Amino acid sequence: MLRLEKLTKVYKTGDKALNAVDLEVPKGQVMALIGPSGAGKSTLIRCINRLVEPTSGTVRLGDVELTALGSGGLRRERRRMGMIFQEYALVERLTVMENVLSGRLGYVGFWRSFLRKFPQSDVDEAFRLLDRVGLVEMADKRADELSGGQRQRVGICRALIQNPSVLLVDEPTASLDPKTSRQIMRLIVELCEERELAAIVNIHDVALAQMFVSRIVGLKLGAVVFDGAPSDLTEEVLTRIYGDEDWSETIQKVDDDDEVDAA
Repeated sequence: MLRLEKLTKVYKTGDKALNAVDLEVPKGQVMALIGPSGAGKSTLIRCINRLVEPTSGTVRLGDVELTALGSGGLRRERRRMGMIFQEYALVERLTVMENVLSGRLGYVGFWRSFLRKFPQSDVDEAFRLLDRVGLVEMADKRADELSGGQRQRVGICRALIQNPSVLLVDEPTASLDPKTSRQIMRLIVELCEERELAAIVNIHDVALAQMFVSRIVGLKLGAVVFDGAPSDLTEEVLTRIYGDEDWSETIQKVDDDDEVDAA
């Protein structure tokens, strides 16, 4: 269980990026975080793993209060928080396998990681993950030889090899074409279900969120203004989150796409 209580972030400029956010995400649930640019979505994700330090409030992962940890304790707990990035954050000159194994750096000693001497059990798990996402035959390819969708799959494997309790996913489909975006979202949801992982997915594509997740949270000006099922995301709710617009096409698009998928 991931639990946020009164999570607030105020920058030195006085801008309030998060305003007393309360959220609970149980294991196995994939929650989509939507909202306009500047709503605080990326800040929320980065406050959870403390890449951005919250101003006040608490973040708990299971029984551990992450916001109370010192640097050593935080390093240990970050191993339980897998991060998937919009721009993949791969080391281009390294192979697919080496990029995946970099997710184990928090578990192996400095010299073993420096020399890339990972335990055989880690290598075996990396092969299993690559096989699961359909990239096992590309284990020895350099990351810069891959397509965007393939790179994102490597990023997913790197996050999962940490054996995390929660996935923090920041715009995983922003750089991908529509078909690949669907494949990546479907893969994330399936893997979270298989591993009973809690996940927060920051996503701009409302239709894609409605298509794949069971819960959507809308942020506006750093505050939660909607928390419910995709079916409850009406035109009125979208207007509350984003402002005035004709949202009928967005909602209809999801219905039409679902019919195509079902066929």
